[in-house]
Amino acid sequence: MAKKHIKKGDRVLVTAGRDRGTISRVLRVIPSADRAIVENVNMIKRHTRPNPQRQIQGGILEREAPIHLSNLMVIDDTGKPTRIGRKRLQDGGGTRVSKNSGSVIG
Repeated sequence: MAKKHIKKGDRVLVTAGRDRGTISRVLRVIPSADRAIVENVNMIKRHTRPNPQRQIQGGILEREAPIHLSNLMVIDDTGKPTRIGRKRLQDGGGTRVSKNSGSVIG
């Protein structure tokens, strides 16, 4: 499986869908499905039944649904959306680099 250009905690811009133009933070990445859960983006209503054992009250809950990674762009240090490149370091490791500014991300 190839490395993904988005990680948990990144600030991202939504480029497609009903939340297009929204800038928010990545809560979780699901690499096997090429999707991410982004804070307050792609909200759905979930009808939940009460479960006293798990302290779940029940009712209609709003939560984030996964959004495809191709619909997200990382925001770099300058505050602009950018594509991501990879750079090899001297110690053999790698890092993510902004294609616009050339700065290291994360």
